[in-house]
Amino acid sequence: MPSDEVLVSCADAALTFGRGAQAVVAVHGADLEIRAGDRLAVVGPSGSGKSSLLHLLAGLEQPTSGTVTRALGPYDIGLVFQGDSLIPALDVAENTALPLVLTDRPEGEARLCALAALALVDAADLADRLPEEISGGQAQRVAAARVLAQAPRLILADEPTGRLDHATGARVLDALLTAADHTGAALVVTTHDPAVAARLTVRRGMRDGRLLAPEEVP
Repeated sequence: MPSDEVLVSCADAALTFGRGAQAVVAVHGADLEIRAGDRLAVVGPSGSGKSSLLHLLAGLEQPTSGTVTRALGPYDIGLVFQGDSLIPALDVAENTALPLVLTDRPEGEARLCALAALALVDAADLADRLPEEISGGQAQRVAAARVLAQAPRLILADEPTGRLDHATGARVLDALLTAADHTGAALVVTTHDPAVAARLTVRRGMRDGRLLAPEEVP
């Protein structure tokens, strides 16, 4: 359930790439609060600014105007990107355990958490494979498992089902929702799929870099 604790707040936050005549405004003056327990879908077509907004929320990009304020440390935010972003030299279990190892969790404990997270997304049988040995859809499930193992306070998922078939995508979304429910984390998902958006409590449209009011979402 949502609470009064604000994890991330955007106040008139904009993001522009380039300068002068070459400038591209990816996000126009967004006002948004993400509270503990929120379940938010940001809905829009490719190029609408969804990923750029997510990068602002995560701190991967800094606003060119306005402000983004976070009440979170770097390991409190888990990211699931459109690409799998796995490290080629590490096997699937090692990739999944990496966020825990980086926070000084014992390797054995980190591996157990990783295997449990992989099981949630139906990828436990991939644990010993290298990224080059698995498909794109499998890699996306592993990327989701890596975030689940981390147990962050805020999960930001950028089109997490976009490269998956319907059944696999549903399992990944199930796992993200279950993990968020168990940990009390907020979950923000960008998507162009109305069926995915319908499974989250609040939906906000995005068009041409502008975040729309909830009532403007079909």
